[in-house]
Amino acid sequence: MTKLHLLCPLGLGLGGSCFIRFCRRGFQAVSSSSSTATATVTATAKQMSTECCTFGPYKVDPKEVFYSTPLSYAMVNLRPVVPGHVLVCPRREVKRFVDLTIDETTDLWLTAQRIGGGLECYHKASSLTFTIQDGPQAGQTVPHVHIHILPRKDGDFERNDEIYDAIDVKEKKLKEKLDLDKERKDRSLEEMSKEADEYRSLFFLKS
Repeated sequence: MTKLHLLCPLGLGLGGSCFIRFCRRGFQAVSSSSSTATATVTATAKQMSTECCTFGPYKVDPKEVFYSTPLSYAMVNLRPVVPGHVLVCPRREVKRFVDLTIDETTDLWLTAQRIGGGLECYHKASSLTFTIQDGPQAGQTVPHVHIHILPRKDGDFERNDEIYDAIDVKEKKLKEKLDLDKERKDRSLEEMSKEADEYRSLFFLKS
């Protein structure tokens, strides 16, 4: 992993000097002062804790959101298929991909690119799967556009296409949980919140 020391932070909003760690397609910005980094992450977490995001007709617990822009947000998954499986959604409730504005589409994919690169590095993966189930016949169960991002490793599935079947199953279970408020069987809110905290520390740069 290479570190590049920046005396001028290129308008990234960090202030002072910082390090950019380059790792494959992703990067991680780290302040030269650990206390400064901790303060930045804490401030970002507090800001997100006051934000209200929705996922279709459902409210998203702010503790599950680890990254946001004015048009998009990223959240951890209730039932991940692989470690690092997260969702990136537009803030506006939009059912179909074709109904996104140009700005929303651009921001959504730029957010997905950034999140994917960071999580691939974090989970020491070698590839990424990006997928959208656009409409009911495509397997979409929550009527809100969302991109599945999955860090991939060699041998994680015997046949590569099996991952799409696994996503379909998890998507249906997610809707059952949201609709019926069934008891969480896979992960607790505490577990998801802890994961979101870990990811938030990777993406503490304000967008």
